[in-house]
Amino acid sequence: MTNDWQIFQGNHQVNENWNLPAAPSWRDFSNSESDPKKRRAETFQSRPEEVALVNAALYLRRPLLVTGKPGTGKTSLAYAVAYELGLGEVLHWPITTRTTLKDGLYNYDAIGRLQDAKDKEQKQNNLEDIGKYINLGSLGTALLPSDKPRVLLIDEIDKSDIDLPNDLLHIFEEGEFEIPELRRIVDKIKEVEVQTADKDKKAKIEKGRVRCKSFPFVILTSNGERDFPPPFLRRCIRLDIKEPDDKELEKIVKAHINLDNELSPVVDDLIKEFYEKRQNGELATDQLLNAIYLVTNEKFPTGETKENLIREILKYLDS
Repeated sequence: MTNDWQIFQGNHQVNENWNLPAAPSWRDFSNSESDPKKRRAETFQSRPEEVALVNAALYLRRPLLVTGKPGTGKTSLAYAVAYELGLGEVLHWPITTRTTLKDGLYNYDAIGRLQDAKDKEQKQNNLEDIGKYINLGSLGTALLPSDKPRVLLIDEIDKSDIDLPNDLLHIFEEGEFEIPELRRIVDKIKEVEVQTADKDKKAKIEKGRVRCKSFPFVILTSNGERDFPPPFLRRCIRLDIKEPDDKELEKIVKAHINLDNELSPVVDDLIKEFYEKRQNGELATDQLLNAIYLVTNEKFPTGETKENLIREILKYLDS
């Protein structure tokens, strides 16, 4: 059996005469037109209940708390809404155990400002350039005044410190926040231009206060690993994304590999194998897509090598 598909041989012999085939559509970074985020939006398959709750959250100006197992499309939903409604780039705020509310709102680089002042032999109380040292976070940028809401993805909220959900309550209710460093100098400077979470874009802050005009469309994703306090849940619309069934898996596969016709027997068999295997453990849909990409590649091996490789790619996430 040939090993033509193995670019890396592991034999310590230098081989520069190789080329990779075209990348999977969801992993193509070769040009701006193949933006993976846009691709995620275009290939997301919405169910009627998901569409209904997204619209409910839009009308009610409430955050959407989205739960579901890994790979069910929780984050892709945010990109799908932003793409379909023309709401610009999704503002992404990934959460860790150390994340605080202030991380999402803004950051003030006091040390950098002090160092620059020393280097330039400026007085420490020079206020003209303070905006250069203030960066709005994703949440702070989402709350900037705009005619249409921005889409904010707060990713994996269940990883947060126990206080963060409660800390978000005031923001969700009031739609505004203050920057104390700017409030303290409002009698000297009423408007300051600061950096934002949008690439190369700035915003003017008046009197140290940011207040939204349109409440952002907020999606908070959760893997269901913790419970949230009732006051937090009361302020959210809750959506539980189910794992796709066999027919929905076919639609997802066709959307990602651009198939309008019937699936080949090899792909159809792999979908059935994946669906049956998922009944006994946790698997993500992108594992299926990875497997399909390999089995449909003309260089992919057959026989026992193929079976072993597919088995490893479709390894249970909870194993």
